[in-house]
Amino acid sequence: MASSATQTANRGPVLADWRPEDETFWNERGRAIATRNLWISIPNLLLAFSVWMVWSVVVAKLPAIGFNYTTGQLFWLAALPGLSGATLRIFYSFMIPIFGGRRWTAISTASLLLPALGIGFAVQNPETPYVMFLILALMCGFGGGNFASSMANIAYFYPKKTKGNALALNAGLGNLGVSVMQFVVPMVITAGVFGAIGGEPVTLSNGSQLWIQNAGFIWVPFIALSAIAAWFGMNDIADAKASFAEQSIIFSRKHNWIMCILYTGTFGSFIGYAAGFPLLMKTQFPDVNVLQYAFLGPLVGALSRAATGWVSDKFGGGRVTFWTFLGMIVAVWGVLQFLPSEASPAGNFWGFFACFMALFFLTGVGNASTFQMIPSIMRQEIPRLMPQLDQAATLKQSERESAAIIAFTSAIAAYGAFFIPKAYGTSIGMTGAPNGALWAFLGFYVVCVAITWIFYSRKNAPVPC
Repeated sequence: MASSATQTANRGPVLADWRPEDETFWNERGRAIATRNLWISIPNLLLAFSVWMVWSVVVAKLPAIGFNYTTGQLFWLAALPGLSGATLRIFYSFMIPIFGGRRWTAISTASLLLPALGIGFAVQNPETPYVMFLILALMCGFGGGNFASSMANIAYFYPKKTKGNALALNAGLGNLGVSVMQFVVPMVITAGVFGAIGGEPVTLSNGSQLWIQNAGFIWVPFIALSAIAAWFGMNDIADAKASFAEQSIIFSRKHNWIMCILYTGTFGSFIGYAAGFPLLMKTQFPDVNVLQYAFLGPLVGALSRAATGWVSDKFGGGRVTFWTFLGMIVAVWGVLQFLPSEASPAGNFWGFFACFMALFFLTGVGNASTFQMIPSIMRQEIPRLMPQLDQAATLKQSERESAAIIAFTSAIAAYGAFFIPKAYGTSIGMTGAPNGALWAFLGFYVVCVAITWIFYSRKNAPVPC
């Protein structure tokens, strides 16, 4: 009878009875529903990342089609989606409990049509002012905002024992959108994919043709299909409903702010390096066809995140995060050794590239481990902070706060997509090289190592995880 009542309660898009920690419920009904929502969420998030980071490729081609902007202006276009995406994530962090995961995923995915279509039309008009490109770059931040709501949504569906892996799959395969975009766009801009309706190409001085508009248009049909799939195939969880006031308790939680720092070190690095990687390679190694290699960094980072979530579930997120930051320090130091310098004016591209691949790999591992830490931290903290709650209420409160913290930390970390490309541009403008920015990143990772050790990974840590 209980199973029948559960099925009746969960008929339709709203799940009135959702108990992922109940092993019987999970095995009979919960796993199948959670899996369906996860595998619809992933392509929606992949497209969000593709649109969010599309300027990292488009800016490298704008001068070739007649938009003669300075290096500083190009770095601004590469950086602005990170600024708007990170800011939108702060608001998107709280949308799932207010609107529901199904509704918000469909609506936020459909919003990506605006920048995708806008870019397609704007690059075809040589009279398009720079300010219009700035606006479109800001609108691409819609894609960045989606990550916060997507991760909060998936966090509600899974029990603690598999939450780390589920979040790693959603985020890792979603992050793959950056690499997919950096692989697909260079191909589609060299062909008339949409025929006459896609617009005319620009003929370059060497006689080749470019359809830069396809960098935006190529995503339109996939965005439409994914938004429809989310609307009809995903679910809203009734118990996940909460007002902004109820969720805002996380701002008084110390570990919310600590995890913001650590996730900025991992995901902020991943998305910032992805946004600035093509243009950094182009400025430092101008003889290299950078778009041939740019997609590999985000690909490595996304796959390592998706593939290593189980490592943190098994060994503990705090331990994995500690060793990840140590590795990132070594990788950044390696990048610095292979950049062009007075002693080696040409630099060493393959040494530089190998160190960056290691850096991308480590950011992916750290992305998974930090998100695995959050639910573990809150399950230990809520009984201490709210001892008046019974066991069921404690579990519900920890789940609610974990989802909100996961979303909010992703919002803060996303500013890396703005600050890293901008730091490159500022360092190059002031010194002629990106070394100053990279030394600053290395110093930040040292701080992250210390924080992780003090609070989470050392023997007798306050919150071991």
